[in-house]
Amino acid sequence: MLASVTEPAAAAECGTGVVWKRLAPGPTKLPALDGHTDTVPDIVGRLGAPIGLAIFTEGNHFPALLSGEIIEPFRDWARPQKQYARLALDNIVIVTLPQPMIVGMLLGGGIALGNLTIQVSRASGFYPDIVMGGAAPLTELRKASIVEPEARVFARNRGLSLLVAAGNPLGIGGLDDLRRPGIRVIMASESEPGARRQYLSALSALIGQNATSSVLARETTKFPGRLGIQHRDVLQALATRQADVGIILHHLARYFAANYPEFCTMITVPRAEEFSSKIGMVATINPLRAQAARSFSEFFLRAAREVYPRYGFAAMNEAEFGATITLE
Repeated sequence: MLASVTEPAAAAECGTGVVWKRLAPGPTKLPALDGHTDTVPDIVGRLGAPIGLAIFTEGNHFPALLSGEIIEPFRDWARPQKQYARLALDNIVIVTLPQPMIVGMLLGGGIALGNLTIQVSRASGFYPDIVMGGAAPLTELRKASIVEPEARVFARNRGLSLLVAAGNPLGIGGLDDLRRPGIRVIMASESEPGARRQYLSALSALIGQNATSSVLARETTKFPGRLGIQHRDVLQALATRQADVGIILHHLARYFAANYPEFCTMITVPRAEEFSSKIGMVATINPLRAQAARSFSEFFLRAAREVYPRYGFAAMNEAEFGATITLE
């Protein structure tokens, strides 16, 4: 949840915080806490009701996974399949948080949302059947005997792009402009080491180590409401004018520019795709909803290769898509 800037002077100086758009239909005839500070955007579905399938995933591909081209078509696909026809798939719960948080939830057995702690366990039912992420966090979960030993690759990002304030008032044209004195940048924090390493490697290669050091000296590392979730923090910092440029994965920059044009504009970065990373999926050991996990894996590995490039991911060839990642 994102805290708002409450003091009038600060609000006038810093702009307006983001009210996150819904990616799933909300309940009807129920009270809703859906404002600036009360939004919980990274857990989708109904807790307390029987869960038909649970997916815990690194959150940066939420624009594709929750686009409407995966979950509802999956339900439609499964319904006429004889072996899957009786699956109850109306309540699919999806957690879209950074990889370290997903690992922490599973190793620690819960997550706290303000005063509320949600138990993450087989006993509670709020426990993944499928986990999606990069090789390193999935390997960590394998060492803890949480997931199976092999994951399948389903997406590769296109490296970084830049987000700037709507209208690009500072005239940012590319990475070279980040050298300019006074340009404040924001990117994934130290709490998201995989993404941060990817960005720093790209910056060092594309503009040099000295320029990268200069950029980091002007990095916005703290601001009111920072979560340690880049797919929330970067846009929030731009919207509240805590930073001038966001460094973020291309598909996220594309999504934010299209869906929050009042806050930001995207600038693509030549050669950025040379510094990409892959996402894989793996079943948990003895999943609570094994048949649902099998059905989703079957559908998803047919659909994702075509769907994901429509949301800013790289096109993958037959050898790359579905390749096995050994987690041991």
